[in-house]
Amino acid sequence: MKATTTGCAALLLATTLGLAGCGGDPAPATPAGAAELATEVVQPVTVPVERLLDGVVEAVDEATISAQTAGRVVEILHDVNDRVPAGAVLVRLRGTEQRAGLQQAEAALQEAVAREAEAEARHARIRDMYERKVVAKAQFDSATAERDAAVARRTAAGAALATAREGVAYTEVRAPYAGIVTARLVQVGETVSPGTPLMRGYASDRLRVTADVPQSLVGPVRTLGKAAVYVDGRRIEAVSVSVFPEADPATNTFRTRAQLPPGTTDLYPGMFVKLGLVTGEDARLLVPGSAIVRRSEVTAVYVVGAEGRISMRQVRLGTARGDRVEILAGLVAGERLALDPLAAIAALHPPGPDSDD
Repeated sequence: MKATTTGCAALLLATTLGLAGCGGDPAPATPAGAAELATEVVQPVTVPVERLLDGVVEAVDEATISAQTAGRVVEILHDVNDRVPAGAVLVRLRGTEQRAGLQQAEAALQEAVAREAEAEARHARIRDMYERKVVAKAQFDSATAERDAAVARRTAAGAALATAREGVAYTEVRAPYAGIVTARLVQVGETVSPGTPLMRGYASDRLRVTADVPQSLVGPVRTLGKAAVYVDGRRIEAVSVSVFPEADPATNTFRTRAQLPPGTTDLYPGMFVKLGLVTGEDARLLVPGSAIVRRSEVTAVYVVGAEGRISMRQVRLGTARGDRVEILAGLVAGERLALDPLAAIAALHPPGPDSDD
């Protein structure tokens, strides 16, 4: 039975890695197609040296929203796990008393404005008469005092109106910022008073990671101010790093915060992650992740040696940095790496003359 070239390559890959798993590399060969392989010369690259510590995700903005006026809860518009925009109405309270107070404040302001106009007109008349020596100074002073009192009453009525409007606004409890609701603390029908907790939430676009850093690392961490968060195979560069100015006397460690970039998804407060704190720089070998073959417990690459000889090389991997992976052992600088493992296998073991194209 004839086999396709792709099927042969897959079979040869499994066979080759099986030999590697038993502890023996296949003998190097000089295939005819080695010259056509896409390769890359492995060279050391200067990369940050990181110390990995356990960290915990925290929300920068987290708050419990409380009632600012008294009333009965008549409507709850959001619940746990809801994402809400800034200013969204979360809870509505019955505001009959507040609206009645607003109407009274509006009427009081209208009255104060009218009395101020009357006092201003009387003051103008008395002043004209006083200037013509028709009335005594005492009468003019009395008119001036009445005018000033009317202005003060109008100012007080305006302040009372602003307070009444604020009281009406308090019957609609709004989100202070865009975020996620984590707890609902009241039910429809409950009567609340100022200070009663209503909901709890946090801003999902502002997260940070905290960790306790040993005293020996505080100097480099403060000086370099760089870190990255590792979670589920991802590397997230921190925006900034801050170290607390005092150590915990019980553990002699310094609390450190790494600010995550806005819009970081799939991370939630309380999650455990790895925090990589940059402590220096070093030269490391980095290869494309697509050039690495992983089967069971075997991790390998294909190296093109002198005269186009291809051999499989088991390697030990380090940290992934974007689409490239650090090689800790198995390769040395200056070696030529095959970028396509399947093409390297096909070149190393070309199909027989009876196979199909």
